[in-house]
Amino acid sequence: MTAAALIGAGGAWGIAGLAVAAAFLLVGLDRIDPAARGAYAFRPLLVPGIVLLWPVVLLRWAQIEGGRGVGIGGQRGNIAAARRVWQVFALLLPVLLGAAALLRGAALPETPSLRLSVPAPTHAPGGAAPADVPEGAAP
Repeated sequence: MTAAALIGAGGAWGIAGLAVAAAFLLVGLDRIDPAARGAYAFRPLLVPGIVLLWPVVLLRWAQIEGGRGVGIGGQRGNIAAARRVWQVFALLLPVLLGAAALLRGAALPETPSLRLSVPAPTHAPGGAAPADVPEGAAP
């Protein structure tokens, strides 16, 4: 496949994505999520994701409109389950990190620090060599 064909395919994908984003954000979002009615400030933030994932957006939109999918209001059980999973992770992660630190036992080896210094300038500001500047003169 040539570069021109890839660029053309990407352009077609982007144009289709922009069309889906416009339709979904102007019509579809209000129909599938009643809480989004009148909320227009956040919609431009959704455009990049919709442009990239427009086939998924169309599929889910068709499923919800056709009654085969679960709308936003029907996801309350999923949200509660996700909250429980994150609570378990919040408790489990510090325990796992603490256990790993205890099992490791040895501390990291102390490495000597490396001193960095600024090299001395070879020329004074203004282009004059340091030998050309008289002693006691202000630079």
